[in-house]
Amino acid sequence: MRVHCERHATRPSCRVPSGTRRHVRAGAGQGIRTADHRRMAGARGPRFSVTSILLVGAGAVAARTTRQLLDTAGIDRVSVLNRDSERAAELVDAFSNGDTRVRLASEDDPLRDVAAVVLAAPGAYAVRLAAAAVERSRPVVAVADDEETMSSLLALDPLSREHGVVVAVGCGLAPGLSDVLARHAANALERVDELHVARAGVAGPTCVETLRRAHHSRPLEWRDGAWHRPRRSGPELVWFPDPVGATECEPIAAGAPLLLAAVPGVERLSVRAAVPPLRATGLARLSRRAVTDVWGAVRVEAWGWKDERRSTVVYGLLERPAIAAGVTLAVVAAALVGALPAVERHQEAGAHGLGRLVSPPSLLAELANRGVRAATFEGVGVG
Repeated sequence: MRVHCERHATRPSCRVPSGTRRHVRAGAGQGIRTADHRRMAGARGPRFSVTSILLVGAGAVAARTTRQLLDTAGIDRVSVLNRDSERAAELVDAFSNGDTRVRLASEDDPLRDVAAVVLAAPGAYAVRLAAAAVERSRPVVAVADDEETMSSLLALDPLSREHGVVVAVGCGLAPGLSDVLARHAANALERVDELHVARAGVAGPTCVETLRRAHHSRPLEWRDGAWHRPRRSGPELVWFPDPVGATECEPIAAGAPLLLAAVPGVERLSVRAAVPPLRATGLARLSRRAVTDVWGAVRVEAWGWKDERRSTVVYGLLERPAIAAGVTLAVVAAALVGALPAVERHQEAGAHGLGRLVSPPSLLAELANRGVRAATFEGVGVG
């Protein structure tokens, strides 16, 4: 086992800055604000008297997304669709309590009268639904973190540009918030040439299986202007804030292209992930609440230059993965339909990762309002 040491890796101190929310808001001036910034409310597409969101999935992430959507002013209805109709019905029942805003989606035409589609589950089924949504000028927000699903969603770029809508790809803890933090860290430097991301934690059994496949495949690294697939190496120790702490992580491929799109021009880039449980069966037997109680974290380390000096910026985020993904999906979907005009974007249409799509300060500020807060890593060098 090796200790993770990208030049001078930083071991976080035992405290997370008390002013994390204020820190995130204060970072707004670090971003590059140009005329290319657009507000999400300006998204093209059909307008509905009742803003309804189609939610695909019925797991822990879907449940958290539903709650966040219902708590957002301007979102009137959530329609739930899942390949397993019984699980979809269970999710709807969990939110009933006399609240008719959550209902089962129409099986005949689930896209009818919906303003946007949120994919809280990966796979070919979700990709087919995304393509159908784009053809009907509905924006799509997806949490997918496996290479195949992300590649298929990104391939919708020409179609989504033709219809003038956005397909937001990889809107979870990582990829997703890790890409936003990477862009935010890069904006804090005058020039960035190295970027390294590490993630820990899972959002449920599907996430475990996705990570297991990623760890059995060759990793993907960006060096000197080209992609490389080196042989698998042993785990490295990466320091996350407590309660995650020091965790063995291995290089993977999933999410690397989205990270490069968020911060183009870097010379070196890598993504690492904690080694998942050997078997997902035990996790599958856990209740939905038990799954969302598993802590996760991301660590983003950017190296570059500022004031003619070699500098590093290290951001992190500590949250339960299912909660982080659910909040992020809901915020981005609400912003795309105009319910959160304060969240700004860089792109009018097309398929993009979250780091390329949104303005980091505006998204991080909204997430902080909902309890998901980023922080700056502080500490001493190790290695």
